[in-house]
Amino acid sequence: MAIKTTELIRTSQSWDGATLPDFPNGKPELRIIRIEFPLGAKTGWHHHTVVNYGIVQQGELTIVCQDGAEKTFHEGEPLVEVIGTIHRGENRGSKPVILNMFYFSIPGAEITIQHPELGA
Repeated sequence: MAIKTTELIRTSQSWDGATLPDFPNGKPELRIIRIEFPLGAKTGWHHHTVVNYGIVQQGELTIVCQDGAEKTFHEGEPLVEVIGTIHRGENRGSKPVILNMFYFSIPGAEITIQHPELGA
């Protein structure tokens, strides 16, 4: 039985076309975080400080930037997150979203900065 491999994405840009930043100097720390969005759920406004990407395992996730730019990622699609851009994730679909994200940073780095002052 043959093992099948499929490259889902190879890029140096986030989904909005911005070039990804250089990796930080120092010992790397890798994180994998599973994020589950119930129907209608939205994250708060936030931005990321490190390179991160993932895959939508289930459902449809819409990323909305503070400036109004948005993109919907469907089940099975890879997602390369924006860095330094304030945004939020929304489940506008018909079933819960399951998203697995991979973060590349250094130990102790804050990977996500919340912006509660921007409201819901």
